[in-house]
Amino acid sequence: MRAMPFRTTRAAIAALDWLAARVGHSAGPAHLQRGRSGEDHAYFYLRKLGYTMVARNYRSPHQNGEIDLIGWDGDVLCFIEVKTRSTRQVAPAEAAVDKAKRRNLQRVAGDYLRRLRQQPAFRFDVVSIYCENKGTRTEVTLFRDAFSGRG
Repeated sequence: MRAMPFRTTRAAIAALDWLAARVGHSAGPAHLQRGRSGEDHAYFYLRKLGYTMVARNYRSPHQNGEIDLIGWDGDVLCFIEVKTRSTRQVAPAEAAVDKAKRRNLQRVAGDYLRRLRQQPAFRFDVVSIYCENKGTRTEVTLFRDAFSGRG
């Protein structure tokens, strides 16, 4: 199968971005809708940076919790936590990835890695999303290798 030309790929991603912004998701609490919207923004942002996404909302059958996004950045497997906020008035979004959250992510990622035939290089990234002015302005920040994969 022949690879899609770069321009066509960019157009397809732009069309999917446009569609995702207009279709919306099922009704539910505002904070869950905001979180889902943030994950969508992060997904497309990382794709534009060249990540190859392989999983969304991965849940381990053996551990509690989930990993928002899993993708390849070159030959490095990235476990990505997305934190979305509507304001900067409290604490930075990335500050919510505290010691307990990191430990949980490490456990779920460990379970994911055990399922692979070969053990790739991996890292943990955090993406903070600020959707201010009722979503009219979105700011995305990527923290590559945000914390160690070791306890």
